[in-house]
Amino acid sequence: MVGSAHATLAGARRRGARPGAEGARRSRADGPLAAVAGVFTLAQVLLVRPGMGLGWDEAVYVSQISGHAPAAFFSAPRARGISLLVAPVTAWSSSTPLLRVYLAVLSGLALFLALRAWRGLFPVRVLALAGALFATLWVTLFYGPQAMPNYWVAVGALTSAACFLRARSGRSGRAALWGAAASGALMTLMRPTDAVWATLPLLGLALYRRHWRPLTALLAGLAAGAGEWVIEAYAAYGGLGQRLSDGSAIQGGLGWHFAVADQLRSLGGRVLCRPCTGAMPDPVLTLWWLALPLLAVFGLVVAVRARRTVTTLVPLACGATAAFPYLFLIGYAAPRFLLPAYALLALPVADALVHLVSAPGRAWRPVAVTLAALGLAGHLAVQYAVLEATVDRTTASHRAWARTADELHRLGVRPSCLLTGHEAIPIGFYAGCSSAATAGHNANTTAAVITRTARRTPVGTLVTAGSRPPAYARDWQSRRVGGLRLYYTVPAAGS
Repeated sequence: MVGSAHATLAGARRRGARPGAEGARRSRADGPLAAVAGVFTLAQVLLVRPGMGLGWDEAVYVSQISGHAPAAFFSAPRARGISLLVAPVTAWSSSTPLLRVYLAVLSGLALFLALRAWRGLFPVRVLALAGALFATLWVTLFYGPQAMPNYWVAVGALTSAACFLRARSGRSGRAALWGAAASGALMTLMRPTDAVWATLPLLGLALYRRHWRPLTALLAGLAAGAGEWVIEAYAAYGGLGQRLSDGSAIQGGLGWHFAVADQLRSLGGRVLCRPCTGAMPDPVLTLWWLALPLLAVFGLVVAVRARRTVTTLVPLACGATAAFPYLFLIGYAAPRFLLPAYALLALPVADALVHLVSAPGRAWRPVAVTLAALGLAGHLAVQYAVLEATVDRTTASHRAWARTADELHRLGVRPSCLLTGHEAIPIGFYAGCSSAATAGHNANTTAAVITRTARRTPVGTLVTAGSRPPAYARDWQSRRVGGLRLYYTVPAAGS
Protein backbone atom coordinates (compact mmCIF):
# COMPACT_ATOMS: atom_id res chain seq x y z
CA MET A 1 0.00 0.00 0.00
CA VAL A 2 2.91 2.38 0.83
CA GLY A 3 4.56 1.52 -2.47
CA SER A 4 1.33 2.25 -4.30
CA ALA A 5 1.08 5.63 -2.63
CA HIS A 6 4.65 6.47 -3.60
CA ALA A 7 3.95 5.38 -7.17
CA THR A 8 0.87 7.58 -7.32
CA LEU A 9 2.80 10.54 -5.96
CA ALA A 10 5.64 9.96 -8.41
CA GLY A 11 3.16 9.75 -11.27
CA ALA A 12 1.61 13.02 -10.21
CA ARG A 13 5.04 14.66 -10.16
CA ARG A 14 5.88 13.30 -13.64
CA ARG A 15 2.64 14.85 -14.93
CA GLY A 16 3.65 18.19 -13.44
CA ALA A 17 1.07 18.15 -10.69
CA ARG A 18 2.03 19.18 -7.19
CA PRO A 19 0.70 17.40 -4.08
CA GLY A 20 -2.28 19.34 -2.80
CA ALA A 21 -2.57 21.39 -6.00
CA GLU A 22 -6.01 20.00 -6.75
CA GLY A 23 -7.22 20.84 -3.26
CA ALA A 24 -5.81 24.35 -3.51
CA ARG A 25 -7.54 24.83 -6.84
CA ARG A 26 -10.83 23.74 -5.38
CA SER A 27 -10.38 26.05 -2.42
CA ARG A 28 -9.78 28.97 -4.75
CA ALA A 29 -12.90 28.04 -6.71
CA ASP A 30 -14.92 27.98 -3.46
CA GLY A 31 -13.68 31.45 -2.47
CA PRO A 32 -16.14 33.52 -4.56
CA LEU A 33 -19.03 31.29 -3.52
CA ALA A 34 -18.10 31.56 0.15
CA ALA A 35 -17.81 35.35 -0.21
CA VAL A 36 -21.32 35.57 -1.68
CA ALA A 37 -22.72 33.42 1.13
CA GLY A 38 -20.86 35.40 3.78
CA VAL A 39 -22.10 38.76 2.49
CA PHE A 40 -25.62 37.31 2.30
CA THR A 41 -25.45 36.28 5.96
CA LEU A 42 -24.11 39.65 7.05
CA ALA A 43 -26.72 41.53 5.01
CA GLN A 44 -29.53 39.60 6.70
CA VAL A 45 -28.25 40.49 10.16
CA LEU A 46 -27.78 44.15 9.28
CA LEU A 47 -30.83 44.80 7.08
CA VAL A 48 -33.51 42.51 8.55
CA ARG A 49 -33.72 43.63 12.15
CA PRO A 50 -33.10 40.75 14.54
CA GLY A 51 -35.65 42.33 16.87
CA MET A 52 -38.36 42.52 14.20
CA GLY A 53 -40.52 40.02 16.07
CA LEU A 54 -42.19 36.90 14.72
CA GLY A 55 -44.91 36.90 12.08
CA TRP A 56 -48.18 34.96 12.08
CA ASP A 57 -46.89 31.87 10.29
CA GLU A 58 -43.63 32.01 12.22
CA ALA A 59 -45.59 31.96 15.48
CA VAL A 60 -47.31 28.76 14.38
CA TYR A 61 -44.06 27.03 13.41
CA VAL A 62 -42.04 28.20 16.41
CA SER A 63 -44.78 27.38 18.91
CA GLN A 64 -44.66 23.69 17.97
CA ILE A 65 -41.32 23.31 19.80
CA SER A 66 -41.20 26.22 22.20
CA GLY A 67 -40.76 26.79 25.89
CA HIS A 68 -42.46 30.18 25.54
CA ALA A 69 -46.00 29.42 24.36
CA PRO A 70 -48.32 26.44 23.78
CA ALA A 71 -48.43 24.96 20.29
CA ALA A 72 -50.79 26.79 17.95
CA PHE A 73 -53.21 24.97 15.67
CA PHE A 74 -51.31 23.32 12.81
CA SER A 75 -53.42 23.48 9.66
CA ALA A 76 -53.40 20.87 6.90
CA PRO A 77 -50.98 22.47 4.36
CA ARG A 78 -48.20 23.02 6.88
CA ALA A 79 -45.24 20.69 7.39
CA ARG A 80 -43.03 20.41 10.46
CA GLY A 81 -39.64 20.81 8.83
CA ILE A 82 -39.18 24.44 9.80
CA SER A 83 -40.20 23.67 13.40
CA LEU A 84 -37.46 21.04 13.55
CA LEU A 85 -34.96 23.42 11.95
CA VAL A 86 -35.46 26.10 14.60
CA ALA A 87 -35.85 23.69 17.53
CA PRO A 88 -32.17 23.97 18.66
CA VAL A 89 -32.97 27.58 19.59
CA THR A 90 -36.70 27.68 20.31
CA ALA A 91 -36.68 24.66 22.62
CA TRP A 92 -34.78 26.63 25.26
CA SER A 93 -34.88 30.32 24.31
CA SER A 94 -37.61 32.81 23.41
CA SER A 95 -35.08 35.31 22.00
CA THR A 96 -36.12 36.43 18.53
CA PRO A 97 -32.75 38.14 17.80
CA LEU A 98 -30.94 34.89 18.61
CA LEU A 99 -33.29 32.97 16.31
CA ARG A 100 -32.76 35.49 13.48
CA VAL A 101 -28.96 35.29 13.71
CA TYR A 102 -29.09 31.49 13.88
CA LEU A 103 -31.23 31.32 10.73
CA ALA A 104 -29.10 33.92 8.93
CA VAL A 105 -25.99 31.82 9.50
CA LEU A 106 -27.75 28.61 8.46
CA SER A 107 -29.23 30.19 5.33
CA GLY A 108 -25.83 31.54 4.29
CA LEU A 109 -24.25 28.11 4.76
CA ALA A 110 -27.08 26.48 2.80
CA LEU A 111 -26.61 28.92 -0.08
CA PHE A 112 -22.89 28.14 -0.21
CA LEU A 113 -23.51 24.39 -0.32
CA ALA A 114 -26.20 24.75 -2.98
CA LEU A 115 -23.92 26.84 -5.22
CA ARG A 116 -20.98 24.53 -4.59
CA ALA A 117 -23.04 21.59 -5.83
CA TRP A 118 -23.04 23.26 -9.27
CA ARG A 119 -19.27 23.69 -9.43
CA GLY A 120 -18.00 22.15 -12.66
CA LEU A 121 -21.44 22.37 -14.28
CA PHE A 122 -21.15 26.16 -14.64
CA PRO A 123 -18.09 28.40 -14.44
CA VAL A 124 -17.42 29.72 -10.94
CA ARG A 125 -18.02 33.33 -12.03
CA VAL A 126 -21.49 32.34 -13.28
CA LEU A 127 -22.25 30.58 -9.99
CA ALA A 128 -21.03 33.54 -7.94
CA LEU A 129 -23.16 35.95 -9.98
CA ALA A 130 -26.18 33.65 -9.76
CA GLY A 131 -25.79 33.46 -5.99
CA ALA A 132 -25.45 37.22 -5.74
CA LEU A 133 -28.52 37.82 -7.90
CA PHE A 134 -30.62 35.48 -5.78
CA ALA A 135 -29.19 36.64 -2.45
CA THR A 136 -29.80 40.35 -3.14
CA LEU A 137 -33.49 40.02 -3.94
CA TRP A 138 -35.45 41.73 -1.19
CA VAL A 139 -37.64 38.66 -0.76
CA THR A 140 -34.59 36.39 -0.27
CA LEU A 141 -33.02 38.72 2.29
CA PHE A 142 -36.34 39.18 4.07
CA TYR A 143 -37.17 35.48 4.41
CA GLY A 144 -33.68 34.02 4.82
CA PRO A 145 -33.62 34.70 8.59
CA GLN A 146 -37.31 33.94 9.14
CA ALA A 147 -38.83 30.74 10.46
CA MET A 148 -40.54 30.10 7.14
CA PRO A 149 -40.11 27.12 4.77
CA ASN A 150 -39.90 28.74 1.33
CA TYR A 151 -36.22 29.67 1.35
CA TRP A 152 -35.31 26.12 2.35
CA VAL A 153 -37.36 24.67 -0.49
CA ALA A 154 -35.44 27.05 -2.77
CA VAL A 155 -31.95 25.90 -1.71
CA GLY A 156 -33.15 22.30 -1.69
CA ALA A 157 -34.44 22.62 -5.25
CA LEU A 158 -31.20 24.26 -6.38
CA THR A 159 -29.12 21.49 -4.79
CA SER A 160 -31.28 18.61 -6.02
CA ALA A 161 -31.04 19.77 -9.64
CA ALA A 162 -27.24 19.93 -9.42
CA CYS A 163 -26.89 16.56 -7.70
CA PHE A 164 -29.24 14.96 -10.19
CA LEU A 165 -27.16 16.23 -13.12
CA ARG A 166 -23.99 14.97 -11.47
CA ALA A 167 -25.50 11.59 -10.66
CA ARG A 168 -26.79 11.02 -14.18
CA SER A 169 -23.33 11.64 -15.59
CA GLY A 170 -21.85 9.09 -13.19
CA ARG A 171 -18.77 11.22 -12.51
CA SER A 172 -19.51 12.16 -8.90
CA GLY A 173 -20.19 8.71 -7.52
CA ARG A 174 -22.24 8.22 -4.41
CA ALA A 175 -21.85 11.79 -3.20
CA ALA A 176 -24.24 13.04 -5.88
CA LEU A 177 -26.77 10.34 -5.08
CA TRP A 178 -26.67 11.19 -1.38
CA GLY A 179 -26.97 14.87 -2.26
CA ALA A 180 -30.05 14.24 -4.40
CA ALA A 181 -31.65 12.22 -1.61
CA ALA A 182 -30.81 14.74 1.13
CA SER A 183 -32.02 17.76 -0.84
CA GLY A 184 -35.23 15.95 -1.78
CA ALA A 185 -35.82 15.13 1.88
CA LEU A 186 -35.18 18.75 2.88
CA MET A 187 -37.81 20.01 0.45
CA THR A 188 -40.52 17.58 1.49
CA LEU A 189 -39.79 18.20 5.16
CA MET A 190 -40.51 21.87 4.50
CA ARG A 191 -43.33 21.80 1.92
CA PRO A 192 -44.16 18.41 0.35
CA THR A 193 -46.30 19.71 -2.51
CA ASP A 194 -43.74 22.34 -3.48
CA ALA A 195 -41.07 19.63 -3.57
CA VAL A 196 -43.09 17.64 -6.09
CA TRP A 197 -43.54 20.63 -8.41
CA ALA A 198 -39.86 21.58 -8.19
CA THR A 199 -38.65 18.07 -9.06
CA LEU A 200 -41.14 17.14 -11.79
CA PRO A 201 -38.64 17.77 -14.63
CA LEU A 202 -36.00 15.68 -12.84
CA LEU A 203 -38.40 12.78 -12.40
CA GLY A 204 -39.56 13.04 -16.00
CA LEU A 205 -36.02 13.18 -17.37
CA ALA A 206 -34.92 10.24 -15.23
CA LEU A 207 -37.79 8.09 -16.51
CA TYR A 208 -37.28 9.14 -20.12
CA ARG A 209 -33.52 8.54 -20.10
CA ARG A 210 -33.76 5.57 -17.71
CA HIS A 211 -31.46 7.09 -15.12
CA TRP A 212 -32.56 4.63 -12.46
CA ARG A 213 -29.98 5.37 -9.77
CA PRO A 214 -30.61 9.16 -9.64
CA LEU A 215 -34.34 8.49 -9.84
CA THR A 216 -34.19 6.04 -6.94
CA ALA A 217 -32.10 8.39 -4.81
CA LEU A 218 -34.39 11.36 -5.44
CA LEU A 219 -37.58 9.37 -4.81
CA ALA A 220 -36.10 7.90 -1.62
CA GLY A 221 -35.26 11.39 -0.36
CA LEU A 222 -38.69 12.78 -1.22
CA ALA A 223 -40.39 9.84 0.49
CA ALA A 224 -38.19 10.07 3.59
CA GLY A 225 -38.90 13.76 4.05
CA ALA A 226 -42.64 13.35 3.43
CA GLY A 227 -43.01 10.33 5.71
CA GLU A 228 -43.95 12.28 8.84
CA TRP A 229 -46.41 14.46 6.88
CA VAL A 230 -48.16 11.41 5.43
CA ILE A 231 -48.31 9.60 8.77
CA GLU A 232 -49.70 12.73 10.42
CA ALA A 233 -52.30 12.96 7.66
CA TYR A 234 -53.77 9.62 8.75
CA ALA A 235 -53.29 10.27 12.47
CA ALA A 236 -54.81 13.75 12.65
CA TYR A 237 -56.42 14.85 9.37
CA GLY A 238 -58.56 11.92 8.24
CA GLY A 239 -56.15 10.53 5.67
CA LEU A 240 -53.83 11.74 2.95
CA GLY A 241 -56.62 12.59 0.51
CA GLN A 242 -58.48 14.56 3.17
CA ARG A 243 -55.36 16.48 4.16
CA LEU A 244 -54.68 17.41 0.55
CA SER A 245 -58.32 18.45 0.13
CA ASP A 246 -58.25 20.55 3.30
CA GLY A 247 -54.99 22.14 2.18
CA SER A 248 -56.54 23.03 -1.16
CA ALA A 249 -59.56 24.59 0.57
CA ILE A 250 -57.34 26.70 2.84
CA GLN A 251 -55.53 27.98 -0.25
CA GLY A 252 -58.83 29.03 -1.78
CA GLY A 253 -59.42 25.89 -3.83
CA LEU A 254 -56.74 24.84 -6.28
CA GLY A 255 -57.84 25.36 -9.86
CA TRP A 256 -57.20 27.65 -12.77
CA HIS A 257 -56.40 31.12 -11.42
CA PHE A 258 -54.33 33.62 -13.37
CA ALA A 259 -52.26 34.97 -10.48
CA VAL A 260 -49.47 36.62 -12.49
CA ALA A 261 -50.94 40.07 -11.86
CA ASP A 262 -51.29 39.20 -8.16
CA GLN A 263 -47.61 38.34 -7.95
CA LEU A 264 -46.76 41.64 -9.63
CA ARG A 265 -48.84 43.51 -7.04
CA SER A 266 -46.98 41.77 -4.23
CA LEU A 267 -43.55 42.88 -5.47
CA GLY A 268 -43.88 46.24 -3.78
CA GLY A 269 -43.47 44.57 -0.39
CA ARG A 270 -46.87 43.02 0.32
CA VAL A 271 -45.90 39.88 2.21
CA LEU A 272 -49.38 38.43 1.68
CA CYS A 273 -51.65 39.66 -1.10
CA ARG A 274 -55.03 38.10 -0.17
CA PRO A 275 -57.30 39.41 -1.52
CA CYS A 276 -54.90 40.83 -4.05
CA THR A 277 -56.49 44.10 -5.06
CA GLY A 278 -55.31 47.65 -5.52
CA ALA A 279 -52.99 49.38 -7.95
CA MET A 280 -49.84 47.87 -9.39
CA PRO A 281 -46.57 49.03 -7.82
CA ASP A 282 -44.33 51.46 -9.63
CA PRO A 283 -42.97 49.85 -12.84
CA VAL A 284 -39.44 50.43 -11.53
CA LEU A 285 -40.18 47.86 -8.80
CA THR A 286 -41.37 45.19 -11.24
CA LEU A 287 -38.96 45.64 -14.14
CA TRP A 288 -36.54 42.99 -12.82
CA TRP A 289 -39.38 40.48 -12.52
CA LEU A 290 -40.46 40.99 -16.12
CA ALA A 291 -36.87 40.76 -17.35
CA LEU A 292 -36.20 37.54 -15.42
CA PRO A 293 -37.85 35.03 -17.83
CA LEU A 294 -36.44 36.82 -20.88
CA LEU A 295 -32.88 36.64 -19.57
CA ALA A 296 -33.39 33.01 -18.52
CA VAL A 297 -34.50 32.05 -22.05
CA PHE A 298 -31.52 33.92 -23.49
CA GLY A 299 -29.33 31.93 -21.11
CA LEU A 300 -30.78 28.76 -22.64
CA VAL A 301 -29.91 30.04 -26.12
CA VAL A 302 -26.34 30.64 -24.96
CA ALA A 303 -26.23 27.11 -23.55
CA VAL A 304 -27.52 25.55 -26.78
CA ARG A 305 -24.81 27.30 -28.76
CA ALA A 306 -22.20 26.12 -26.26
CA ARG A 307 -23.55 22.54 -26.47
CA ARG A 308 -24.46 22.26 -22.79
CA THR A 309 -28.19 22.42 -23.22
CA VAL A 310 -29.26 19.95 -20.53
CA THR A 311 -27.23 21.64 -17.80
CA THR A 312 -29.13 24.89 -18.35
CA LEU A 313 -32.47 23.40 -19.35
CA VAL A 314 -32.83 21.44 -16.10
CA PRO A 315 -32.79 24.43 -13.69
CA LEU A 316 -34.89 26.43 -16.17
CA ALA A 317 -37.51 23.68 -16.36
CA CYS A 318 -37.49 23.08 -12.58
CA GLY A 319 -37.89 26.81 -11.97
CA ALA A 320 -40.85 26.94 -14.35
CA THR A 321 -42.65 24.01 -12.73
CA ALA A 322 -41.92 25.36 -9.23
CA ALA A 323 -43.54 28.67 -10.19
CA PHE A 324 -46.49 27.21 -12.10
CA PRO A 325 -48.93 26.52 -9.22
CA TYR A 326 -48.35 29.95 -7.72
CA LEU A 327 -48.85 31.72 -11.03
CA PHE A 328 -51.81 29.73 -12.34
CA LEU A 329 -53.44 27.54 -9.66
CA ILE A 330 -54.13 29.74 -6.60
CA GLY A 331 -56.11 32.96 -6.38
CA TYR A 332 -53.74 35.04 -4.28
CA ALA A 333 -50.04 35.80 -4.01
CA ALA A 334 -47.10 36.09 -1.66
CA PRO A 335 -43.63 36.91 -2.98
CA ARG A 336 -42.03 34.11 -0.91
CA PHE A 337 -43.91 31.49 -2.96
CA LEU A 338 -41.60 32.06 -5.92
CA LEU A 339 -38.29 31.77 -4.07
CA PRO A 340 -37.55 28.29 -5.50
CA ALA A 341 -38.12 29.61 -9.01
CA TYR A 342 -35.84 32.60 -8.40
CA ALA A 343 -33.03 30.39 -7.10
CA LEU A 344 -33.19 28.06 -10.10
CA LEU A 345 -33.62 30.77 -12.75
CA ALA A 346 -30.68 32.72 -11.34
CA LEU A 347 -28.31 30.25 -13.04
CA PRO A 348 -29.36 30.79 -16.68
CA VAL A 349 -29.83 34.52 -16.00
CA ALA A 350 -26.28 34.81 -14.66
CA ASP A 351 -24.97 32.79 -17.59
CA ALA A 352 -26.72 35.17 -20.00
CA LEU A 353 -25.29 38.26 -18.30
CA VAL A 354 -21.76 36.86 -18.24
CA HIS A 355 -22.05 36.00 -21.92
CA LEU A 356 -23.23 39.51 -22.78
CA VAL A 357 -20.26 41.20 -21.13
CA SER A 358 -17.53 38.69 -21.96
CA ALA A 359 -18.26 37.18 -25.38
CA PRO A 360 -15.17 37.61 -27.57
CA GLY A 361 -15.12 39.74 -30.69
CA ARG A 362 -17.76 42.18 -29.55
CA ALA A 363 -16.89 45.76 -30.41
CA TRP A 364 -19.68 46.96 -28.17
CA ARG A 365 -18.43 45.06 -25.11
CA PRO A 366 -17.62 48.30 -23.15
CA VAL A 367 -21.19 49.42 -23.76
CA ALA A 368 -22.54 46.06 -22.61
CA VAL A 369 -20.40 46.15 -19.47
CA THR A 370 -21.52 49.69 -18.66
CA LEU A 371 -25.19 48.90 -19.20
CA ALA A 372 -24.95 45.72 -17.13
CA ALA A 373 -23.22 47.56 -14.29
CA LEU A 374 -25.79 50.34 -14.30
CA GLY A 375 -28.64 47.84 -14.48
CA LEU A 376 -27.31 45.83 -11.56
CA ALA A 377 -26.72 48.97 -9.50
CA GLY A 378 -30.27 50.12 -10.15
CA HIS A 379 -31.55 46.65 -9.34
CA LEU A 380 -29.75 46.66 -5.98
CA ALA A 381 -31.15 50.10 -5.16
CA VAL A 382 -34.70 48.93 -5.90
CA GLN A 383 -34.31 45.76 -3.84
CA TYR A 384 -32.91 47.68 -0.88
CA ALA A 385 -35.71 50.27 -1.00
CA VAL A 386 -38.43 47.60 -1.00
CA LEU A 387 -36.67 45.62 1.72
CA GLU A 388 -36.32 48.64 4.03
CA ALA A 389 -39.98 49.61 3.64
CA THR A 390 -41.13 46.02 4.17
CA VAL A 391 -39.02 45.58 7.30
CA ASP A 392 -40.33 48.89 8.74
CA ARG A 393 -43.94 47.98 8.07
CA THR A 394 -43.57 44.43 9.39
CA THR A 395 -41.76 45.57 12.52
CA ALA A 396 -44.54 48.05 13.28
CA SER A 397 -47.25 45.39 12.98
CA HIS A 398 -45.35 42.93 15.17
CA ARG A 399 -44.81 45.60 17.82
CA ALA A 400 -48.55 46.22 17.83
CA TRP A 401 -49.08 42.54 18.63
CA ALA A 402 -46.53 42.79 21.44
CA ARG A 403 -48.29 45.84 22.90
CA THR A 404 -51.61 44.00 22.83
CA ALA A 405 -49.99 41.05 24.61
CA ASP A 406 -48.61 43.40 27.28
CA GLU A 407 -52.10 44.85 27.78
CA LEU A 408 -53.53 41.35 28.16
CA HIS A 409 -51.01 40.64 30.90
CA ARG A 410 -51.86 43.91 32.63
CA LEU A 411 -55.54 42.95 32.69
CA GLY A 412 -54.76 39.53 34.17
CA VAL A 413 -54.94 37.43 31.00
CA ARG A 414 -51.69 35.60 31.65
CA PRO A 415 -50.45 32.04 31.12
CA SER A 416 -51.98 29.60 31.27
CA CYS A 417 -54.52 31.58 29.29
CA LEU A 418 -56.61 31.15 26.14
CA LEU A 419 -57.10 33.69 23.37
CA THR A 420 -59.68 33.61 20.59
CA GLY A 421 -60.85 35.95 17.88
CA HIS A 422 -59.05 38.36 15.56
CA GLU A 423 -55.32 37.57 15.17
CA ALA A 424 -55.51 35.28 18.18
CA ILE A 425 -52.65 33.06 16.94
CA PRO A 426 -49.84 35.64 16.79
CA ILE A 427 -51.06 37.70 19.73
CA GLY A 428 -51.61 34.56 21.77
CA PHE A 429 -48.03 33.49 21.01
CA TYR A 430 -46.67 36.87 22.12
CA ALA A 431 -48.75 36.64 25.31
CA GLY A 432 -47.81 33.01 26.00
CA CYS A 433 -51.46 31.95 25.65
CA SER A 434 -53.08 29.09 23.80
CA SER A 435 -55.16 30.14 20.82
CA ALA A 436 -58.42 28.70 19.56
CA ALA A 437 -61.09 29.24 16.93
CA THR A 438 -64.60 27.84 16.44
CA ALA A 439 -64.78 28.53 12.70
CA GLY A 440 -62.54 29.14 9.71
CA HIS A 441 -59.37 27.42 8.57
CA ASN A 442 -57.92 27.29 12.10
CA ALA A 443 -61.03 25.91 13.82
CA ASN A 444 -59.97 23.58 16.61
CA THR A 445 -62.60 23.89 19.35
CA THR A 446 -66.22 24.72 20.18
CA ALA A 447 -67.97 27.51 22.04
CA ALA A 448 -68.90 25.05 24.80
CA VAL A 449 -65.26 24.12 25.36
CA ILE A 450 -64.25 27.79 25.52
CA THR A 451 -67.00 28.49 28.05
CA ARG A 452 -65.84 25.64 30.28
CA THR A 453 -62.23 26.78 29.97
CA ALA A 454 -63.20 30.29 31.07
CA ARG A 455 -64.39 28.93 34.43
CA ARG A 456 -60.87 27.91 35.43
CA THR A 457 -58.39 29.97 33.39
CA PRO A 458 -58.18 33.51 31.93
CA VAL A 459 -59.74 33.77 28.48
CA GLY A 460 -59.78 36.71 26.09
CA THR A 461 -61.54 37.33 22.79
CA LEU A 462 -60.41 40.00 20.32
CA VAL A 463 -62.86 41.50 17.84
CA THR A 464 -62.44 44.26 15.30
CA ALA A 465 -63.95 47.67 16.04
CA GLY A 466 -67.68 47.72 15.45
CA SER A 467 -68.04 43.93 15.45
CA ARG A 468 -70.10 41.95 17.95
CA PRO A 469 -68.37 39.47 20.25
CA PRO A 470 -69.28 35.78 20.13
CA ALA A 471 -72.19 34.76 22.34
CA TYR A 472 -69.96 33.17 24.99
CA ALA A 473 -68.11 36.49 25.56
CA ARG A 474 -70.98 39.01 25.62
CA ASP A 475 -71.13 39.17 29.41
CA TRP A 476 -67.37 39.47 29.90
CA GLN A 477 -65.50 42.65 30.73
CA SER A 478 -64.35 44.63 27.72
CA ARG A 479 -61.60 47.07 26.96
CA ARG A 480 -60.37 48.81 23.83
CA VAL A 481 -56.86 47.61 22.96
CA GLY A 482 -55.29 49.43 20.03
CA GLY A 483 -57.72 49.11 17.14
CA LEU A 484 -59.44 46.08 18.68
CA ARG A 485 -62.00 45.43 21.39
CA LEU A 486 -60.97 42.85 23.99
CA TYR A 487 -63.57 40.85 25.89
CA TYR A 488 -62.00 38.95 28.76
CA THR A 489 -62.66 37.04 31.92
CA VAL A 490 -60.24 36.24 34.73
CA PRO A 491 -61.58 33.63 37.18
CA ALA A 492 -60.98 34.28 40.86
CA ALA A 493 -58.09 32.36 42.39
CA GLY A 494 -59.13 28.89 43.51
CA SER A 495 -62.36 28.87 41.47
